Amino acid sequence: MTSKREIDIAVISDVHLGTYGCHAKELLKYLKSIKPKMIILNGDIIDIWQFSKRYWPETHMKVVRKLMKFVVEGVPVYYLTGNHDELLRKFADMNLGTFHIQNKLVLELDGKRAWFFHGDIFDVTMQHSKWLAKLGAVGYDSLILINSLVNWFLVSIGREKMSFSKRIKAQFKDAVKFINGFENTAAELAAENGYQYVVCGHIHQPEMRAIATENGAVTYLNSGDWVENLTALEYCDQSWKIFRYDQKDFQKDDVEEGELSDGEDLRSKLDVNILLQKIKLEIV
Repeated sequence: MTSKREIDIAVISDVHLGTYGCHAKELLKYLKSIKPKMIILNGDIIDIWQFSKRYWPETHMKVVRKLMKFVVEGVPVYYLTGNHDELLRKFADMNLGTFHIQNKLVLELDGKRAWFFHGDIFDVTMQHSKWLAKLGAVGYDSLILINSLVNWFLVSIGREKMSFSKRIKAQFKDAVKFINGFENTAAELAAENGYQYVVCGHIHQPEMRAIATENGAVTYLNSGDWVENLTALEYCDQSWKIFRYDQKDFQKDDVEEGELSDGEDLRSKLDVNILLQKIKLEIV
């Protein structure tokens, strides 16, 4: 059995469980490969906006169960709410053992203060036209579904995969301008409040860079997503790095549909089903 990598903190965001674009199988392989001292789920883990009982594959359930297993083992797991799982904001500051639901998190890491939050507070569309943002999310998920079909065809004929959304973003200067504005705004607010790190999600753009502000330099970090980029942030040995999933590093396929593993039993599966049923009742 391959030894697991020990890390201090793993940060993932924008998984969008319950949507066609979610790479749950790859995320599960990543989670099984690490031994973290803390996990921070930085928003949009379950896509409650598009949650439907018509689409909830076993691998999506297995991600939830794996996260619960970390909790059972005593690993602190912080679920920071995002816009696609904003329903959970009514449960902010709820603690169940080592599982915590919060809107934001502040940690001191080796003498430096780190500010974690999803980042949708910077999104003008979210603040003023939520219906438009939700409509856009449905369109995005449809684009990802079509893209996956095209990629299946490309792979079958020996061609490389392509990303529709990345190409679209690259062709629009406004998208680049928005990303830069998002990053700079987060860094400026962090510096004003005395933070040395600011860690966000939301824009699906993995990044780690120092940003100079009037109040000092801040390291801006973004964990990316598990829809297109398949990235996470890892803190270990007093430094940050961006983890990028590569299939070559995970050749063994041990997360097939329907398989119970890592000591999971039927009862744990039923417990999660009850939890998800409660979420669906809240939506209705």
